Order: sequence, then C-alpha cells, then structure tokens
Amino acid sequence: MKISARNVFKGTVSALKEGAVNAEVDILLGGGDKLAAVVTLESARSLQLAAGKEVVAVVKAPWVLLMTDSSGYRLSARNILTGTVKTIETGAVNAEVTLALQGGTEITSMVTKEAVAELGLKPGASASAVIKASNVILGVPA
Repeated sequence: MKISARNVFKGTVSALKEGAVNAEVDILLGGGDKLAAVVTLESARSLQLAAGKEVVAVVKAPWVLLMTDSSGYRLSARNILTGTVKTIETGAVNAEVTLALQGGTEITSMVTKEAVAELGLKPGASASAVIKASNVILGVPA
C-alpha cells in the first residue's frame, strides 16, 4: 500500500469497546507501544475488527501535536506517546520532527519552526506526540 500519510503503523487490535455509535479500538504496536482509535461502529463491523486482528493505523503528520512538559496538565487526547527527538528537518515555514518511542516505533509530526524553537526541540530531547483517537484511521489487509 502506498499512501501520502507519513505515519503508517502495523499493529494488532488488543481490545475493542463498542458503543452506540462509535467503537474504541486499542492497538498494540511493536515493542509495547500502544495507540487508541475511535471509528464508527459501522466501520468497525465493516473491517471485522476484533481482538487479535491485524490492522494498519494511519495518522497524518499535521495531526500529531508535540509537547515537552505535560506536568500539571490533563488532556482529552487518548494518545500521548513519549519518546526522544530523533530528527528535525527544517523548511522555510514548517519543520518535520520525528520521535523515537520507547518501544522503537517512530512517529513524525509537522509543526512550525517557531514551535520547534519554543519547545526547545533538538535531537535527543524528550517530547510527547499527542494524537486524538478520532484522528487515527484504520485499515485491514485485503
């Protein structure tokens, strides 16, 4: 599969919680990293999601927010993935920042150059990727 989204993760559904309209899907990525997705109940059924099913989770880089200090804050986003800044590619306006998570998964965010400076991001620095579960798109092998 070729896709324009920067973040494409292979994983396994570890839990599925069905609600009246949506389903919450917990996904185990390699190395113990975890990701939560919220999809419509119709989509969960169409994809035949269930514990143990292999899935692909897609997250566009602009949907990944970065934070360097979460002390004292609680967020509504289900996915707060802490890692270390691996690379920063700076452009005229934006920068592409890649984090290496503790389990080995890499996640890329697209943020402004100003955000990189304000957050003090540099290779080796600790940072967290923040992703709303509704911004995680799921797919299954055909």
